[in-house]
Amino acid sequence: MARPLRFRRSPERWTASRVHDQLFTDLDDNLGATAVDPTFRPAGEWETRRFEMDNDDVALFIWDDDAAYWMGNTETPSALWRTDKYDWGEVPYQVARWAQRELLADLHEESPWLEPYPHVSWFFLPVFMSKDGRHTTREFFRDHAAGFPDAGRDEGLGFYEEFLSTGVLDEYRDEMSGKLGTSPQFDLVRMSSAMAEFTAAKLLTDAGYQVTPEIEVTTGHSLDFRAAKGNHQPLVEVTRPLPPTQRAADTAVAAVRETAETKTSGQLSEHGGGAVLFVDCSSFHDDQWRAVRGEQPEVRHRPAVVYRVRPNGHAEGYTKGAVPLDLDGAIEWV
Repeated sequence: MARPLRFRRSPERWTASRVHDQLFTDLDDNLGATAVDPTFRPAGEWETRRFEMDNDDVALFIWDDDAAYWMGNTETPSALWRTDKYDWGEVPYQVARWAQRELLADLHEESPWLEPYPHVSWFFLPVFMSKDGRHTTREFFRDHAAGFPDAGRDEGLGFYEEFLSTGVLDEYRDEMSGKLGTSPQFDLVRMSSAMAEFTAAKLLTDAGYQVTPEIEVTTGHSLDFRAAKGNHQPLVEVTRPLPPTQRAADTAVAAVRETAETKTSGQLSEHGGGAVLFVDCSSFHDDQWRAVRGEQPEVRHRPAVVYRVRPNGHAEGYTKGAVPLDLDGAIEWV
């Protein structure tokens, strides 16, 4: 399975004739390719090429006298096999900006319903345009409201657009967008679980915390977030139960208990305590959440926050144990 889009950097000298002979010819022989003028021009003294394959793959190449950069959701020509890979923030700004403009234009032409959501489009561009995940990730947002049940596409997209527009996760874009995955097989459960981390980050941000994802702990694991407010920096781990119609548990209450038990008997148990468990029930329908809200089941870990968020931004939930976070401004307690 291919990863989210990244750049390959070649430190060698490139010319237009070499690009044709070693890149275009390779692509054309294997896939059928057309070399076209890019839609945009980068700032600076860069040469650029765009390759469009017969199977709808696309590749970009940009070079100057010092280095060259390749990006594509297609096979890599053999001349670039030994090159190193770089994330978007690790290449010159002009290179990243040019590639971004080219691919965003492609994305919005192919999926015009994403154009009103520029921050969602930009943040998830590495997966929306990836080799293996470009269809499934767009389907998740288009047809499943980014994991919200009983909601329309615009409601789900609007929720994450509002949050991502704050920029609090921009620094972690490569890491966080990749959580959505680049699998050619559609997996609603896995992608909904990935979005639970974005929902948790929004709740923490709304409550005034600065979030840092993927915090390594002494057990060799990583927990989802550090939530910092002054010198107070608790760790947070997020889990998202499947609604009972999608799992063996036949009730919403059982689903919450079983999912939380899996998390607490594994990663949190090895961590040795101290982290706050966030149990995100946002995949539950209204009646399922009402059952959980009414019974408020234990989740075998303390401290814990069990909550459900709706795409209009309203969140309600309950706590177990002494939660070292002030979430009063973000969650309505029930």
